[in-house]
Amino acid sequence: MIKAKGIHKSYGSLEVLRGVDLEVRQGEVVSVVGASGAGKTTLLQILGTLSRPNSGTVEIAGQRIDGMSDNALSDFRNRNLGFVFQFHHLLPEFTAFENVCLPGYISHRPRRQVEQRAEELMELLAMSHRINHKPSELSGGEQQRVAIARALINTPSVVLADEPSGNLDSHNRQEIHRLFFELRDKLGQTFVIVTHDEQMASMADRVVQMSDGLIL
Repeated sequence: MIKAKGIHKSYGSLEVLRGVDLEVRQGEVVSVVGASGAGKTTLLQILGTLSRPNSGTVEIAGQRIDGMSDNALSDFRNRNLGFVFQFHHLLPEFTAFENVCLPGYISHRPRRQVEQRAEELMELLAMSHRINHKPSELSGGEQQRVAIARALINTPSVVLADEPSGNLDSHNRQEIHRLFFELRDKLGQTFVIVTHDEQMASMADRVVQMSDGLIL
């Protein structure tokens, strides 16, 4: 599902990634771990088309993405990738349901199809009873569930998560961890998760350790 080869990324004189090779199989849950500054988030941003490598190749779902135009990348990202961040990035003026629907509307899919899918995901994530609540009316764990539903609305091939449980208490952290694996089993998505959480990392199918811009 993911093939990254020879990925280099620098910011000025700071070399963050120094020739990273990574392959992730379809349906695999991979945790990426390492100390702060190891290059984990930078790698995730490149896999997610949010940043371009200085050199190297990236292939996702059989398509080379490192040479795509900005417009083509935006379209590819919307159709094939889902994102879950430490901070939920929900839009405060919209309800939970509307937040989930937004990427579907942007993809120009039929409105009813998008809303039906959003209803299914909210039910799957045990959030049907909070569908019309604004983010400010939801707990941290509930907000993260909404963010996960939003990430899944376009049925992406790959879900990329950056410290997805970093702001949650221990109960909600365990719930979110369990949820990722349930979703993989039910929906077949591939997950790449950057985390400092040892429990989360240990649950993954495979743990990738990074240090000083390289995979060990």
